Amino acid sequence: MEPVTLIVRALTAVAHGNSGTALRAAVAERFAGTPAATLVLAEHQNDPDTWAKPLAKHLRQLGADTDPHIVALARALQPEGKYDVRITDAKGVQIGDGNTQTNTFS
Repeated sequence: MEPVTLIVRALTAVAHGNSGTALRAAVAERFAGTPAATLVLAEHQNDPDTWAKPLAKHLRQLGADTDPHIVALARALQPEGKYDVRITDAKGVQIGDGNTQTNTFS
């Protein structure tokens, strides 16, 4: 997973109540002196779905995605797994290696 996506997902988890104040503080420090980025970070806390793309933009522009400390903090909150799965309106989904599945839908 690319670093920006990892950071945005971790900050979204923080917005939903997961601990992660160190990550949020590190990003806020990186954004200091850039009012637009600071505003986006604050708004993302209240409405992550709406503000995810603007947040990703500022993370890239201000180099947070290449900051090893910020990436490590995000990774600690959102450890990368083998799969990055996003499923909507699916039936008969199976995730894993070497699985066998037979579906019968009526």
